[in-house]
Amino acid sequence: MHIAQYTELICFIILGAVIIIGSLGVVLLNNIVYSAFLLGGVFMSIAGLYLLLNASFVAAAQVLVYVGAVNVLIIFAIMLVNKREELSPIKGLKLRRFISGGVCTCLLGLLIRVNLTTKWNMPGPASIGEGSTVRIGEHLFTDYLLPFELASVLLLMAMIGAIVLARRDVLDTDEEAQEKIKQGIIEQKKQPLLIDQSS
Repeated sequence: MHIAQYTELICFIILGAVIIIGSLGVVLLNNIVYSAFLLGGVFMSIAGLYLLLNASFVAAAQVLVYVGAVNVLIIFAIMLVNKREELSPIKGLKLRRFISGGVCTCLLGLLIRVNLTTKWNMPGPASIGEGSTVRIGEHLFTDYLLPFELASVLLLMAMIGAIVLARRDVLDTDEEAQEKIKQGIIEQKKQPLLIDQSS
């Protein structure tokens, strides 16, 4: 192995570690804002893996679509809504965690088995080079045009829903504040302005 292969291996190990640690942080952290930022870091690391595979267009699309659009939309919705609720304790939480851990362990064992039993050194299709971007664009706007447009509409609906929820909370707080102000004015009117001190 020469220096380029060592460098590629080190970059792969670092990016893989960032993806694993970031994914665990997304799932395990209680603060949803930190989870959203870690999700952005995971997306960036996946884009780095695409660069190691010489898939520059897919890496750029990963950054533009997932980091630049989806993750920013998630953070925007979280910060816009900012709805504070006292969560009630979940019944049977330990049992649910045990079942979830068992399912995840089985999936991890299945992935390890597939990784060990699959022959990965198989000749793949010939690379089409610079024409890959043109081919992806053709498929995106012909065969996959409907899913592409549905995804954009779904993101737009999510953003509008977040704005509506945040606006509703603001209106509720404004109405409560106005009621308190009105109640204070009424109570002030009930108090006499002049007090008879002759007695």
